[in-house]
Amino acid sequence: MRYLIDTNVLINIIEYDYISDNIRGILSDYENQIHVSSESIREFIHLVQSEKIRPPKNRVQITDNLFDFIEEELNIGIKYISKEHLRTLARLPLIDEHRDPADRLIIAQAITEKLPLISNDSKFPKYRKYGLEFISNRR
Repeated sequence: MRYLIDTNVLINIIEYDYISDNIRGILSDYENQIHVSSESIREFIHLVQSEKIRPPKNRVQITDNLFDFIEEELNIGIKYISKEHLRTLARLPLIDEHRDPADRLIIAQAITEKLPLISNDSKFPKYRKYGLEFISNRR
Protein backbone atom coordinates (compact mmCIF):
# COMPACT_ATOMS: atom_id res chain seq x y z
CA MET A 1 0.00 0.00 0.00
CA ARG A 2 1.10 3.61 -0.57
CA TYR A 3 0.99 6.30 2.13
CA LEU A 4 1.82 10.00 2.44
CA ILE A 5 3.28 11.28 5.71
CA ASP A 6 2.95 14.92 6.64
CA THR A 7 5.57 17.29 8.01
CA ASN A 8 5.08 16.48 11.69
CA VAL A 9 5.48 12.75 11.06
CA LEU A 10 8.65 13.39 9.03
CA ILE A 11 10.01 15.50 11.90
CA ASN A 12 9.06 12.82 14.40
CA ILE A 13 10.86 10.17 12.35
CA ILE A 14 14.02 12.30 11.99
CA GLU A 15 14.14 14.11 15.30
CA TYR A 16 12.07 12.56 18.05
CA ASP A 17 11.12 9.05 17.00
CA TYR A 18 7.60 9.82 18.27
CA ILE A 19 5.66 7.32 16.22
CA SER A 20 2.66 5.33 17.44
CA ASP A 21 2.87 1.54 17.34
CA ASN A 22 0.24 1.43 14.58
CA ILE A 23 2.17 3.86 12.37
CA ARG A 24 5.48 2.18 13.21
CA GLY A 25 3.96 -1.02 11.84
CA ILE A 26 2.98 0.73 8.59
CA LEU A 27 6.41 2.34 8.23
CA SER A 28 8.33 -0.86 8.92
CA ASP A 29 6.32 -3.02 6.50
CA TYR A 30 8.56 -3.30 3.44
CA GLU A 31 5.56 -3.95 1.22
CA ASN A 32 4.33 -0.40 1.92
CA GLN A 33 5.56 2.59 -0.04
CA ILE A 34 5.97 5.67 2.15
CA HIS A 35 6.05 9.12 0.56
CA VAL A 36 6.49 12.68 1.77
CA SER A 37 5.43 15.85 0.00
CA SER A 38 8.02 18.28 -1.30
CA GLU A 39 5.98 20.83 0.68
CA SER A 40 6.85 18.96 3.89
CA ILE A 41 10.52 19.12 2.99
CA ARG A 42 10.20 22.88 2.38
CA GLU A 43 8.55 23.23 5.80
CA PHE A 44 11.26 21.10 7.44
CA ILE A 45 14.02 23.26 5.91
CA HIS A 46 12.25 26.42 7.07
CA LEU A 47 11.83 25.10 10.62
CA VAL A 48 15.51 24.17 10.86
CA GLN A 49 16.71 27.45 9.34
CA SER A 50 14.48 29.46 11.67
CA GLU A 51 15.79 27.34 14.58
CA LYS A 52 12.35 26.12 15.61
CA ILE A 53 13.65 22.56 15.41
CA ARG A 54 17.13 21.10 15.44
CA PRO A 55 17.75 17.75 13.86
CA PRO A 56 20.05 15.51 15.88
CA LYS A 57 23.73 15.78 15.00
CA ASN A 58 25.05 13.15 12.62
CA ARG A 59 21.55 12.48 11.26
CA VAL A 60 20.97 15.08 8.54
CA GLN A 61 22.27 18.45 7.42
CA ILE A 62 20.20 21.00 5.52
CA THR A 63 22.15 20.60 2.30
CA ASP A 64 21.77 18.44 -0.76
CA ASN A 65 22.14 15.31 1.37
CA LEU A 66 18.73 15.96 3.00
CA PHE A 67 17.09 14.45 -0.07
CA ASP A 68 19.45 11.47 -0.11
CA PHE A 69 18.86 10.96 3.61
CA ILE A 70 15.08 10.91 3.18
CA GLU A 71 15.10 8.70 0.10
CA GLU A 72 17.98 6.34 0.86
CA GLU A 73 18.31 6.11 4.64
CA LEU A 74 14.66 6.54 5.58
CA ASN A 75 13.41 4.81 2.40
CA ILE A 76 10.77 7.52 1.88
CA GLY A 77 9.92 8.69 -1.62
CA ILE A 78 9.47 12.37 -2.34
CA LYS A 79 6.25 13.44 -4.11
CA TYR A 80 6.64 16.78 -5.83
CA ILE A 81 3.79 19.27 -6.09
CA SER A 82 2.07 19.26 -9.48
CA LYS A 83 -0.53 21.30 -11.31
CA GLU A 84 -3.15 18.67 -10.44
CA HIS A 85 -2.42 19.08 -6.73
CA LEU A 86 -2.86 22.84 -7.06
CA ARG A 87 -6.18 22.33 -8.87
CA THR A 88 -7.41 20.21 -5.97
CA LEU A 89 -6.19 22.86 -3.53
CA ALA A 90 -8.13 25.53 -5.44
CA ARG A 91 -11.34 23.47 -5.05
CA LEU A 92 -10.72 22.65 -1.39
CA PRO A 93 -12.80 24.98 0.79
CA LEU A 94 -11.24 26.84 3.69
CA ILE A 95 -12.23 25.40 7.04
CA ASP A 96 -12.48 28.02 9.78
CA GLU A 97 -10.55 26.00 12.35
CA HIS A 98 -7.78 25.12 9.88
CA ARG A 99 -6.26 27.57 7.41
CA ASP A 100 -2.60 26.50 7.33
CA PRO A 101 -1.58 26.79 3.65
CA ALA A 102 1.16 24.15 3.83
CA ASP A 103 -1.14 21.61 5.48
CA ARG A 104 -3.88 22.34 2.95
CA LEU A 105 -1.46 21.74 0.06
CA ILE A 106 -0.33 18.42 1.56
CA ILE A 107 -3.99 17.44 2.08
CA ALA A 108 -4.77 18.36 -1.54
CA GLN A 109 -1.83 16.27 -2.69
CA ALA A 110 -3.04 13.26 -0.67
CA ILE A 111 -6.58 13.63 -2.05
CA THR A 112 -5.34 13.94 -5.65
CA GLU A 113 -2.95 10.99 -5.36
CA LYS A 114 -5.52 8.94 -3.39
CA LEU A 115 -2.92 8.33 -0.70
CA PRO A 116 -3.87 7.82 2.94
CA LEU A 117 -2.31 10.72 4.87
CA ILE A 118 -0.58 9.95 8.16
CA SER A 119 -0.44 12.88 10.61
CA ASN A 120 -0.56 13.94 14.25
CA ASP A 121 -2.84 16.87 13.35
CA SER A 122 -6.28 16.54 14.95
CA LYS A 123 -7.82 18.94 12.40
CA PHE A 124 -7.07 16.81 9.34
CA PRO A 125 -10.13 14.53 9.77
CA LYS A 126 -12.28 17.57 8.88
CA TYR A 127 -11.15 17.00 5.27
CA ARG A 128 -12.49 13.45 5.05
CA LYS A 129 -15.71 14.71 3.47
CA TYR A 130 -13.57 16.13 0.64
CA GLY A 131 -11.91 12.79 -0.09
CA LEU A 132 -9.05 12.63 2.40
CA GLU A 133 -8.23 9.22 3.84
CA PHE A 134 -6.66 10.05 7.21
CA ILE A 135 -4.60 7.88 9.58
CA SER A 136 -3.78 9.35 12.98
CA ASN A 137 -0.33 9.06 14.56
CA ARG A 138 -1.56 9.20 18.12
CA ARG A 139 -0.02 7.18 20.90
